[in-house]
Amino acid sequence: MSRCLLPFYQQQTGKWQQALAFFYRILMKHHPDYSWQLRLYDFWQKLSKWEQWKPYGFYWPISFIWFWYCIRARSFWFFTSSNPGLEFGGFEGETKSEMYNLLPPGSYPKTIYISPEEPLATVLQKMQDAGFDYPFIVKPDIGMKGYMFRKIKNAAQLKKYHAASPANYLIQDLADYPLEVSIFYIRYPGQSRGKITAMTGRDPLHVIGNGKSTLRELMIAHPFARKQLYELYERHEDKLALVVPAAERYQLSDAGNRNRGARIVNYNAHITDTLERLLDDYSLYKDQFYWGRYDIKTASLEDIKQGKNFTVLEFNGAGAGPNHIYHCGNTLFQAYKIVLYHWRTLFEISRYNNAHGTSYWPFMRGWKHLQRSKAHFKIMNECEHSLNLDQES
Repeated sequence: MSRCLLPFYQQQTGKWQQALAFFYRILMKHHPDYSWQLRLYDFWQKLSKWEQWKPYGFYWPISFIWFWYCIRARSFWFFTSSNPGLEFGGFEGETKSEMYNLLPPGSYPKTIYISPEEPLATVLQKMQDAGFDYPFIVKPDIGMKGYMFRKIKNAAQLKKYHAASPANYLIQDLADYPLEVSIFYIRYPGQSRGKITAMTGRDPLHVIGNGKSTLRELMIAHPFARKQLYELYERHEDKLALVVPAAERYQLSDAGNRNRGARIVNYNAHITDTLERLLDDYSLYKDQFYWGRYDIKTASLEDIKQGKNFTVLEFNGAGAGPNHIYHCGNTLFQAYKIVLYHWRTLFEISRYNNAHGTSYWPFMRGWKHLQRSKAHFKIMNECEHSLNLDQES
């Protein structure tokens, strides 16, 4: 049973209770401050701008190419052999502990792993033994879309998070570097050098003050923030009446995920041979990662170009989308060209690995894995919307 702190009726399974939960979700999406005029405007923007389409709407026109690769491989899960060191090839449901096991020591922040079944006293002792101080980061060992990612500032927040967590999570040093970049990297098996196909930045969800509007009004005016007003109001409830000074940035979320409102910034001009060689070293450390995206925190673009003053937050395998198609001036057809190039390399790498000992997953094994992942992320999504730590700050 989920241990997250949901309203009682959200945890019921009867038909009428499910109906209540359905209407609750509608209310969560359509806050009274999210007027019908704004909804109509957002609907038109979503239709006219491909970058705002849902993934299935964007990928549907080219999905036949993905299925053609499945036919050629004679496997629905051909991608599972792409990265042998990651479960399901890193497409979905892999653990962060798997990821860090493939990286050289010291290349990622100090990390300890926590079970929600452990007493809080045990957790605090683990922290003390590992030398952790507040603040630090907590996030699920199996995560997605930034769900349950939090910055913990004190013991009260940790206690609340630990009680609410429905699955294993990790405590990780806060990476104090100001800039986060994502680097898409591809290396063919048997080769010592790979290629960076894109480097992008992530600008987390925020509003800019004008010296007149309150934070509440700025949220309503923001095209993404107004779609999650219940969640943001709860998270920033003590600041809603604040008039944000002109030109001042007020950050609404720490997550760098697009679905949490972050924007993508193109940094391709800063890709260097030094940086590519560094990722080659990481990829070759255990020689089990060939295709995916590194998420890195760094002091500056100049530093990451020289391969210094940075730390790897995590990396994503076969499930990593080429996010550099978004917010970087691409037309729809240019975006499709980028996606299809990455799909082709994924297929070629997977086919090679399958022929050399890393077999494609059988259909039922992959199906059951996806069903477990789906159930896990449903719980995470529910917990994400019910967990408010700001009251403990």
